[in-house]
Amino acid sequence: MILEIAQIDVKAGAEAAFEAGITQAAEIFREAKGCRSFAVRRSVEKPQRYRLLIEWDTLEAHTQDFTGSQAWKAYRALVSDTFDSPPQVEHTELTLKAF
Repeated sequence: MILEIAQIDVKAGAEAAFEAGITQAAEIFREAKGCRSFAVRRSVEKPQRYRLLIEWDTLEAHTQDFTGSQAWKAYRALVSDTFDSPPQVEHTELTLKAF
C-alpha cells in the first residue's frame, strides 16, 4: 500500500471554493482503480494549506493509471483554479504502525 501525501496551498480567500471542489472530487477518487482511501486535512497554523492523504494499492495505480487520465483531469478542473502554487506530492510506504 502506498500513501500519497499532496500538500496544496490555496489562494487567500479560496478556501471555501477548494473545499467545495475537493468534496465533489472525493467521488472521482472513490471510483479510481487502485484507490483505497481519500482524506483531506487542513492546517491549523496555515489555514490556506491542505494535505490530501490518498492510499493506493501501488505507486503505478496513482502515477500511471490515474495521473493524466480523464478522471484526473476532472479532479483538477474542480480545484486547480484555487491553487496558489503547484501541489507538492510525495509517496510513502508504511514503516511502523505502533498503535
